[in-house]
Amino acid sequence: MAGEPRGRDAGQDEGTAVYVRTLYATGDPAELEAAVEATASEGRALVSELPGFRGMGLFVDREIGKLFTATWWDDEKSRQDSDEQLRERRAAQLTPFARTAVVDNWEAAVARPPRSVGPGAWFRLARLEFDPSGTDLLVDTFRDMAMPRLEALSGFVGGSLLVDRAAGRASVGIVWNDRDALVASRGAVAAIRGDATTETRVTTRSLEEFEVVFAGVAPPS
Repeated sequence: MAGEPRGRDAGQDEGTAVYVRTLYATGDPAELEAAVEATASEGRALVSELPGFRGMGLFVDREIGKLFTATWWDDEKSRQDSDEQLRERRAAQLTPFARTAVVDNWEAAVARPPRSVGPGAWFRLARLEFDPSGTDLLVDTFRDMAMPRLEALSGFVGGSLLVDRAAGRASVGIVWNDRDALVASRGAVAAIRGDATTETRVTTRSLEEFEVVFAGVAPPS
């Protein structure tokens, strides 16, 4: 059964601009663990020393062979500078696992990320597309309607809406206390997703679930 939420930080406020870089890699499940270990140790240590670093999450699907990371930054310049410094090291950490890898940059339009969670927690990721002219409607709807309903669900630990305003793309990531809470939330979250989609005319392009290796984002100073 779902226990008490671990590391939840309801005080994190979307009023402070934060920027995020995500990495989505796929490969042979048999080679995934080495990439996870390299990212969790060397990768985490390297990124945490860079200016503007706010936090990081590492999520995996061991059955299919997927690795997803998100790094959080105080400003766009810190995010951009860090990418230039880490690009080659990142590729080495993912070798030989990653057969495909995609990096995306986002604005955290609504942010309630967890301060600290580890193994045992689970993560659901939805990817969305919409008309760029509807970005503000999407952000307002998620902040004012969807997020309060999500926060009220048992086992909710944290969540965020990331947007690419120019491209009309977004991702919603929600962390759950454990797998029981993730599974129990599916029906309620589907209803919230449906209501938000109707309100904002957003298309859901994919829906995935991952184990949490670790995730934590520091609150604004």
